[in-house]
Amino acid sequence: MTKRKQMVERVTELMGKPEHIRNIGIVAHIDHGKTTLSDNLLAGAGMISEEIAGKACWMDSDEEEQARGITIDASNVSMVHEYEGDEYLINMIDTPGHVDFGGDVTRAMRAVDGAVVLVDAVEGTMPQTETVLRQALKEGVKPVLFVNKVDRLINELKVDEMEMQIRLGKVIDKVNKLIKGMSEEAYKNGWKLDAAEGTVAFGSALYNWAISVPFMKKSGVSFKDVYEKCKANDMKWLAKKSPLCQVVLDMVVRHLPDPLESQKRRVPIIWHHGDPNTNEGKSMLSCNPNGPVCLMVTDISFDQHAGEVATGRLFSGTLRRGTECYIIGSGQKANRITQVGIFMGAERIEVEELPAGNIAAVTGLKDAIVGSTVTSIMDMTPFESLQHYSEPVMTVAVEAKNMKDLPKLITVLRQVAKEDPTVKVTINEETGEHLISGMGELHLEVITGRIVRDKKVDIVTSPPIVVYRETITGTAGPVEGKSPNRHNRFYIELEPVPENVVKLIKDGKISMDLPALERRDALTEAGFDKDEAKNLTAIEGTNMFFDMTKGIQYLNETMELVLEGWREALAGGPLADEQVQNVKIKLVDVKLHEDAIHRGPAQVIPAVRSAVKAGILLAGDSLLEPMQYLQITVPQEHMGSATGMIQGRRGQVSDMRSEGDTITVVGKAPVAQLFGFAGDVRSATEGRAMWSTEFAGFDIVPAGMLKDVVKEIRKRKGLKEQIPEPADYLA
Repeated sequence: MTKRKQMVERVTELMGKPEHIRNIGIVAHIDHGKTTLSDNLLAGAGMISEEIAGKACWMDSDEEEQARGITIDASNVSMVHEYEGDEYLINMIDTPGHVDFGGDVTRAMRAVDGAVVLVDAVEGTMPQTETVLRQALKEGVKPVLFVNKVDRLINELKVDEMEMQIRLGKVIDKVNKLIKGMSEEAYKNGWKLDAAEGTVAFGSALYNWAISVPFMKKSGVSFKDVYEKCKANDMKWLAKKSPLCQVVLDMVVRHLPDPLESQKRRVPIIWHHGDPNTNEGKSMLSCNPNGPVCLMVTDISFDQHAGEVATGRLFSGTLRRGTECYIIGSGQKANRITQVGIFMGAERIEVEELPAGNIAAVTGLKDAIVGSTVTSIMDMTPFESLQHYSEPVMTVAVEAKNMKDLPKLITVLRQVAKEDPTVKVTINEETGEHLISGMGELHLEVITGRIVRDKKVDIVTSPPIVVYRETITGTAGPVEGKSPNRHNRFYIELEPVPENVVKLIKDGKISMDLPALERRDALTEAGFDKDEAKNLTAIEGTNMFFDMTKGIQYLNETMELVLEGWREALAGGPLADEQVQNVKIKLVDVKLHEDAIHRGPAQVIPAVRSAVKAGILLAGDSLLEPMQYLQITVPQEHMGSATGMIQGRRGQVSDMRSEGDTITVVGKAPVAQLFGFAGDVRSATEGRAMWSTEFAGFDIVPAGMLKDVVKEIRKRKGLKEQIPEPADYLA
């Protein structure tokens, strides 16, 4: 019997024993060694040969990933590890580290219970380390730490044994400081990382060795041995005496929770609005395989033979072929599961049944999207929606090379948007333009490359353009909007949404899904007066609509149309036809015709739309541009070029930290100025700079540039170059 077949049998056997399951994610900053670590764990479990581990990048199964040498998609694998005489099933997700693919990390964190956080011993914690830790703690995922590339400290930086231990101690302190800052409660409840406890391991993923305090006692390998063997370049001895796979997986089994323990803690976080006393609530808290099916979809991929494959975490119940499930929010139509399986890297292995506590790959859920709640009960409260940390900031226009591929291109673009929720696809029927918005240049390059390679559609792409937003800087109103037949009038007032409320909306603390009373209390706490809080009617993005009118006849039946007009105006603002955000609109008075025929959609929608657009102009319409944090680490002598790189691109330097002979410059700059940044940094610092970027939200475009930027966007979109006046909408 082949090793692989044995492995599948052992995996299937352990699936039904939740106390012997560990669902883990491997997270870190880019190039800190996640995929190399995953390779070695697989080699240790006997799934790939030890000779190729670390070089094979087995989890990076996509051609693009191998060509670029980075992980682009999170990939799942299940393996078996033996610890103190017992076998454990480890479901592992290797996640990307590049900031453009951060959405994959957010989604993976929903499926797992524990995370192995990797930090490079030389570079220490980086911006992305902070982001992935925050994502893990927000989802209630418990971290353990692996300090990688310890050999570089000894051989490249030539530190002595004492200095090595001090540096490793500093890395642990820094990660603990981050955990404490993000969640003091978790930190106090035993999530503090401690080498003596065994929640930290040190090693080198490339050379396949690791040590931890508990394993040192067992194997007799000390820090002194590590230092001496690294200096003598005898990594083979270390890999034999203290194999990475055993040290890391022992730490995972011993310190990361099983589904039984973790679901008690995680279900209240990710199913915040559900009632724990219902049948499904009790089932999820106890990880009951005989309860109703409750599955959260965290990923969708396309298999050319099986169609759409939905991957997700099963919190309760058992999945079998033929199980009928409902997808909450997509109507009452049941989807029938056609295959149930688990992922082994790129390969999907079918199983007869899959009980709660595992990560499943199922086909047949046609209506599911990433973030869907799939269940066997018709009216279950859905899981919390996934909160992505950054927004699409760059766009490319794509068109089919051959006209005959046009229908296929539209299908493919819809698929792309389904596979990756951080991509926004806009198909403009009028102009025939297809726009794809993504997290950055690399993200868009990968997506457009895959359309050509995997979906076999030849496309032409425009150079990337930056996504702007519109907002108001002051207040206006009452503004009157008249319907085309002059029989209906709407009066609105506009003001900016306060900063703290925008944050609450983005964090999901204020939303229309909340019960009315809870929502009212959250708003009054945030500074709204009671009367206003009670009249919140709709939220769209970070815009709010309040109906402050009293006792107006026919308004109830017209309200849907009013909101429709309001949404249309927000989808493209008057300045540059970009999305509007952070605007609070109050409907203060309405005059309606008593005859229903005279207050239909053709009258109400244009009236509201023009009132909102005129109001936005009157309230000081301005553009917001996306910003990115930059962190550039260079040798001392190149400090000038690093700060020049940021300041020369309309950026600001906010901090400078020196460590040894290197200096780290921190700042932020507009995305519009960062095209070609990589090449320029390399040439300015003789290729010796290390840098990283992270999404930093939107800032107002400087007043001196506003006109030029607006003109350029209007020209590109084929709009009149003349910027509209409020009077144009209030005719």
